[in-house]
Amino acid sequence: MNTKTMEQLVDAIANLPDDWHGAGTVGRNVLTAIVRHARALGTIQNSVETGSGKTTLLLSHLSRSHRVFAVDAGQSISRVKSSPLLDASTVAFVEGPTQRTLPKFDFVDKHQLVLLDGPHGYPFPDLEYFYLYPTLDTGGLLIIDDLRIPSIRRMFDIIGADDMFETLEVVDGNTAFLRRTDAPLVHPESDSWWLQAYNRSYYDEIMGRAPVAPK
Repeated sequence: MNTKTMEQLVDAIANLPDDWHGAGTVGRNVLTAIVRHARALGTIQNSVETGSGKTTLLLSHLSRSHRVFAVDAGQSISRVKSSPLLDASTVAFVEGPTQRTLPKFDFVDKHQLVLLDGPHGYPFPDLEYFYLYPTLDTGGLLIIDDLRIPSIRRMFDIIGADDMFETLEVVDGNTAFLRRTDAPLVHPESDSWWLQAYNRSYYDEIMGRAPVAPK
């Protein structure tokens, strides 16, 4: 899709009303940022998101294979499926609570883009991250929405400090874009808290190490 056509698509999606479905929607700035960062990635072979809405419409055109884990809260799935803006040929829906569907799903391919925007109560976004972060390709994009919710902001602070991720930007103070670095994967079945940068100062403290002065 050329630049002009993509701009027209973003306009069409952004102009859908805020109450297009009852589960909340993202704004134009977030949609534009998704396009910008997706283009920087090059070809997106595989992507995945939790939750469904305007981002699903957009990602159906940016990814060759996009998988959606969501429930039809506020018609968030049914409105997407019935929209002429959806490229249904690229999208597969896994309907049901992500708390149940993600643990059962066997991910085979690496993802170049992961968007977390499913259930927002603690610890459900953390659970989604747990099942999806090992699937993110090096250089891939992790998007976390709704940072204004304190528990999600705390999750972002932990992830953003990790060696595995570089924070690219936060849009409208609410949607974070991070890039997966080439740092080793923190194994999802390990302990490894001392390897995580968010905990590093405490680890150094209990190990009696003097903090390293910044250069």
